[in-house]
Amino acid sequence: MQLPEPRGPVTARLVEELVRPPHPLDAPPPWSGEPAIDDEDLQLALFVCYELHYQGFDGVDDGWEWEPSLLALRARLEERLERALARMVPRPPVPAPRDVPRALAALVEEYDDGPSLSAFLRSRADLGRFREFVVHRSIYQLKEADPHTWAIPRLLGRPKAALVEIQADEYGGGRPGRMHAELFRATMRGLGLDDSYGAHLDRVPAVTLAISTTMSLFGLHRRRRGALAGHLAAFEMTSSRPNLRYSQGLRRLGGDAAARRYYDEHVQADAVHEQIAAHDLCGGLAAGQPHLTGDILYGAACALALDRLFARHVLDRWRQGLSSLRSPLPDAVAAAASGAGAGRG
Repeated sequence: MQLPEPRGPVTARLVEELVRPPHPLDAPPPWSGEPAIDDEDLQLALFVCYELHYQGFDGVDDGWEWEPSLLALRARLEERLERALARMVPRPPVPAPRDVPRALAALVEEYDDGPSLSAFLRSRADLGRFREFVVHRSIYQLKEADPHTWAIPRLLGRPKAALVEIQADEYGGGRPGRMHAELFRATMRGLGLDDSYGAHLDRVPAVTLAISTTMSLFGLHRRRRGALAGHLAAFEMTSSRPNLRYSQGLRRLGGDAAARRYYDEHVQADAVHEQIAAHDLCGGLAAGQPHLTGDILYGAACALALDRLFARHVLDRWRQGLSSLRSPLPDAVAAAASGAGAGRG
């Protein structure tokens, strides 16, 4: 993946420094006054810092991953993100540990009254809008499961076994071609999109990046392991129905079985995963470490709130006749897609 185009003074400084060998960084430029979730400069800078723990960037020395001054910068960015999440997402009431699965189900039901992006994609979206949606999702889906995998060495017993069971499915049960990230690549190819890792980073807005940065925030800090477990549970508990709608929408637009396989796989797998995540992972974690019960519910609430915010952004832009991306996809690519297995919108 190439380093992205800067979106402000912090990312400009960061990109300029990362192409050099690791060295101490000076203090960053002043922050903008934007709310952290919508701050393009902050979200991209945090995404870049986190990506050093995943696949990294072409031409960037791996030594930057643990450079103390870069970690200090990351901590300042994280502090702003954590404050923004705390303002945006009220902490749910803390149930008794045995009631965590029921509380998660109630939380999901409460958030289910938001705008339905999946319903729009099933019935009304044209090919161009469906392609935009896939571009947004590629930022996370091409490294699907990786942020939640950070929790495995931080858990014990029943919760650990539950997470390993879920993640084994996400990684295709040891078969590379069945890894969910690889299935998503097939969807991208079916839609005529570049399926290389991070290819669309410059196109997606801050709200899309915030979904990924929040996952990494929870995943890379042991103190956030409860929030990470709740986050994963919310993901799994809100997956089956939307993925069925995505598959139906893509079929309506002429998408073939290979392009739809990613969504079809999640309809089946996540119906099982949601039970494992709610009962064995989160219920087991709360039973063994009751002090994490509140964090589990908060992590789930953060996942749901960000997903709702993302859906509102996308649907609002589309209702205005605008692209939901920072820069629209080229029409030429969309035209090519219509003849390359995705059908006509």
